[in-house]
Amino acid sequence: MIFRQEHPTMQPASEYPQPPSRAPEARQGRGTGILFLLATLVSMAALAGTYFFFVRTTTGQFIDESALVEAVEIHGAAGKAANKLLDWLPAVSLLIATVVVLFVTVLKRRWAAAGIAVAACVGANVATQILKDIVPVRPYRGIETLELNSLPSGHTTLAASAAAAVFLMVSPRWRPLAGFLGGSFAVATGVSTLINQWHRPADVVAAFLVVAVFMLPAGWLINRKGARWNVWDGYGAHWASARLWLALPLLAALAAAAVAAFSLLGAAAGMGQAGNTTYYFWAGTSLIVIAGYLATAAGVWLFGHAARRRSAPRR
Repeated sequence: MIFRQEHPTMQPASEYPQPPSRAPEARQGRGTGILFLLATLVSMAALAGTYFFFVRTTTGQFIDESALVEAVEIHGAAGKAANKLLDWLPAVSLLIATVVVLFVTVLKRRWAAAGIAVAACVGANVATQILKDIVPVRPYRGIETLELNSLPSGHTTLAASAAAAVFLMVSPRWRPLAGFLGGSFAVATGVSTLINQWHRPADVVAAFLVVAVFMLPAGWLINRKGARWNVWDGYGAHWASARLWLALPLLAALAAAAVAAFSLLGAAAGMGQAGNTTYYFWAGTSLIVIAGYLATAAGVWLFGHAARRRSAPRR
């Protein structure tokens, strides 16, 4: 009896089951923690510098107060519009922030992020009121001005912190758009307080910086706690993450810088001495726009860098 030994036929490698491909890995930008720390420290230093120059020096007081005084010249229709915006501002800011934060929290279950964002928002507004009370009154430097301290602006802090809370809560692909819209809302609020003669330009800039000091650490913590959803495909993968939303605030800041330079040069050259001028008003307005939109662009870039980037799956 002869037994035949059958050899198993070799199947092509493609017929064997392949191990499942790994899910795309997400990688975070390098040096994120250091960048957030540096940005926070720079904001604190800029806040101190804003106070020292515009409150403690003669030149700073003169520029700041002149912008406030010259706002009277355009207080007509612009003043009425600014009044309406400021009257509705607290309700509008809280409504927008509450709706977005609650919607994202419930729908996406981002409970920790919501708690951090709300705490930072409250902290910024409380700190603003504390600073108003503890910062010394304006020293007399030969400039006729109210001695009462008005730095930082409470209305601007409310608007900017509400916008920042929304920015922190949305997913990375929506942050460029949310940053531009929120930054524009905060800038418009700051300019309105100047037109309405409620605050000097330095008060508005200080408010932006107070919000940054609180929101930057909060954003870093949200990125750490919400690593799963702080992931995106980079700029241009979605219409809300187009580079346009990063370019627009930079262009606005550059245009405002040109206006500020022209206004200050015109004021220094004594142009229009025969009548009233608004050079310092436009310089102060430009300072608000520059500070607000530079902070917006820096925030959009920093959080885009910090968000984990999806990479192609390995084959």
